[in-house]
Amino acid sequence: MTTVRRLLPEAADADVADLLRELTATRAEAPFRAEAMDFCADFAQRLRREARGLPEAQALAFWLRGAGIRRLAGHFAELGGDGVVLVPRGTALHIPPANVDTIFMYSWLLSTLVGNRNVVRLSDRAGEQALLIVDVLRDLFRAGNHPSVQASTAVVQYGHDRQITDALSAACDLRVVWGGDATITEIRRSPLPPHATELTFPDRFSLAVFRAGSYLALDDARRDRLAQRFYNDAYAFDQLGCSSPRLVVWVGDQATAEYAGADLFDRLAEVTRERDYAVATSTAIAKLAYTRRAAIDWPVGRARSYGSRLTVLPLDRYADVRGEFCGGGVFFQFRVGSLGDLASRIDRRDQTLVQFGFEAAELTGLVRELNGRGIDRVVPVGEALTFHHIWDGHDLLQSFTRRTTIDLTEAHLT
Repeated sequence: MTTVRRLLPEAADADVADLLRELTATRAEAPFRAEAMDFCADFAQRLRREARGLPEAQALAFWLRGAGIRRLAGHFAELGGDGVVLVPRGTALHIPPANVDTIFMYSWLLSTLVGNRNVVRLSDRAGEQALLIVDVLRDLFRAGNHPSVQASTAVVQYGHDRQITDALSAACDLRVVWGGDATITEIRRSPLPPHATELTFPDRFSLAVFRAGSYLALDDARRDRLAQRFYNDAYAFDQLGCSSPRLVVWVGDQATAEYAGADLFDRLAEVTRERDYAVATSTAIAKLAYTRRAAIDWPVGRARSYGSRLTVLPLDRYADVRGEFCGGGVFFQFRVGSLGDLASRIDRRDQTLVQFGFEAAELTGLVRELNGRGIDRVVPVGEALTFHHIWDGHDLLQSFTRRTTIDLTEAHLT
């Protein structure tokens, strides 16, 4: 017997074959049905109450507010139209990463809203916020107000067991894998049915670009607010989220860029103290080793350390600093003369560009010059981690559904 730990509605061991039979016997529902939308509202209300002091969970609750779900329903309706009916794919398997506690909920909730049945494999290294979310869901399901959502959901935990992943993959119509390149390669060893589709969200890199002159034109109060918003971008998930900026690029002349960079990071260091950002011992050791290797591997100038919470590594010339990363408040810094000079340094691994001080036409021009070579999101400072149903260039509402076309045009008969 192959078993997993099923976390909902109660924590108990479950036979995989029995779980899949129970789940696939459940009818896929119509997209954006009233019960699913009501469930989102109820869950958001409970999570706001239970997750005080947990910013990522509070952000999830805010995303689920009624106005946000209604906007999602509107976006979904626009995908259909005359002769096009959007229907669920069937059963979706979600494999989220261990380092971002809330991502499994965004993936699962969007899939639930469009009517799919869902299996979520939660890592056995899931953090505090993920486990709190499971507790809130368990209480909500116990109340018995959302039976079809409960029946269409299986949240499970198991180790690196290829046999279990094989069985879950063989039963799904859509597999969604959030994680590193190595994780995706391993999961892909488990075959999908011929009709099934797959969405993968691999290792990504994100950066921030500031116009130095525009930053220095701000008064002290606005610079402080910008530093606080940049803290939100970078320090959630210990700077290990795919959209957490790791490279700060300044646009301007050398002297202006250096002055602006020193000012921003001084203020950011103060924010880390005010927020009492805690650096785990293991992270502090990893940062020490990482910064020493960076000084050997890349053209790093004089590093600036603001204690254990913040380290700035200026690059004397551009270097590809993507790849292994320690997190915990380490920023590479680089200068370019113009926004266009950044284009040649972008590649397909680059996901989010956090920006300050640029006009829409300049940013659109950069994206058009890249022409798909990199950058899936351009957002203002403070919005790097805000989840959107369009992620990594995929419209998840569309990807989680199938399009059925109805053509009543009769062929001309002669």
